Amino acid sequence: MTHEQPDNVRLSGDGSSVIILDQTMLPNETKYIELSAANELYEAIATLRVRGAPAIGIFAAFALYVLARQTVAKDYEGFLADVKKQSHYLNSARPTAVNLSKQLRRIEKAAEKHAGSPIPLILDNMRSDAEQIQREDIAMCLAISEHGLSLLSDGFGVLTHCNAGPLATSLYGTGLGPILLAHERGMDLHAYCCETRPLLQGARLTVYELMRAGVDCTLICDNMASFMMKDGKIDAVFVGCDRLARNGDAANKIGTSGAAILAKHYGIPFYVCCPSSTIDPECKTGADIKIEFRPPEEIKELYFEKTVAPADAKCCNPAFDVTDNSLITAIITENGIHQAPYYFTMGGEQADV
Repeated sequence: MTHEQPDNVRLSGDGSSVIILDQTMLPNETKYIELSAANELYEAIATLRVRGAPAIGIFAAFALYVLARQTVAKDYEGFLADVKKQSHYLNSARPTAVNLSKQLRRIEKAAEKHAGSPIPLILDNMRSDAEQIQREDIAMCLAISEHGLSLLSDGFGVLTHCNAGPLATSLYGTGLGPILLAHERGMDLHAYCCETRPLLQGARLTVYELMRAGVDCTLICDNMASFMMKDGKIDAVFVGCDRLARNGDAANKIGTSGAAILAKHYGIPFYVCCPSSTIDPECKTGADIKIEFRPPEEIKELYFEKTVAPADAKCCNPAFDVTDNSLITAIITENGIHQAPYYFTMGGEQADV
C-alpha cells in the first residue's frame, strides 16, 4: 500500500462530482463511483459506501460544494438558503459521527463569511475549504500515527476492531495508523482483527488494508477476543472513534466497549485514536451521544446466502456503543497522547482538571 494520495474520497477535476471507492463492494470488487445528485450523495453516507468518521466529514464537505454548484439562485440569500437546506439533508444521513455535522457547518461558514460576494467567488472559497479539510486530515492522521507508534514495540500483538485505516480517513488512518507506520519502519507486529459484526468492517476492510500493506494479520470473530487476550496473544488494543465527549467517553463501532472491558480485565492497554475534529464540545459525557440504530436486515440477511434467523425475528442493531473513559488507557490525537483524567477543551486540547 502506498500513501502518496488518498483514493477513497476525492473531488472530480471540474468539481461537479465526488468520486469514492465504494466500500460496500470490498474486498471482492474495487469499484469507484461518481456522485453528484443530492439523493446519491445522501445514500452513499447512509448505506456506508463511504464510512469512517473523518472520511464521512471529507465526503460531506465535497458533497455540499458539489450541490452548491447546482443552485439556481440568483442572489446571495437564495444561494445561502439552498446551501443550508442541502447541508441539513446530508447531515440527516447518519447521527453519531460528529465529523459529518462539523465539516458541513464549516463549508456553510465558508459561504457565510463571503456574504455579498459574487456566487462564483463564494463557490471557489467553499471548494478551497473542502480541499483544506482533506489536507488537514492527512496531516492529523500522520501525527496520530507517529504518537501511537511510540506505544508499540517489536513483537507486539495488536487487537483492532472495526476499520480505522486509510479507507476511513485520508491516509494512514487513526487506529490502524500506528500499525501501518510501524510496519513501514520495519517493526515486527502481528494484528488480530475482530470481524466486527454485523457489517464486517474488520473482515472486509481492515484485513484487506493490512494485507495490501504487507502487515502480518489474523482475522478472528468478535467473540474470540477474550480467548486471544487470555492466551497472551494481545499486548495492546488500538481502535478509532466516531465521537469523543469532553470527558473522554468514546463512541465507536458496536463491540468496542466490550473489547475495552476485556482489556481492562486482562491488564492490556486500550488506546483510542482520533483527530481533534472528532471531539464534540457539545457532549459533556457519553450519555449525550446519540446512537444510530440500523435495519434488522443487516443482522439477519446481509452477507449471508440465506436468512440466518426467522424472517419475523425481532432485532436490535445499534451501530455504536460508548466506551467509558475509565476503560481507556490513553486517547491519542494529533496533539499528543492524553491520559486520565480527561477533559478536552473546545479547541481539542486536553485541559488540566
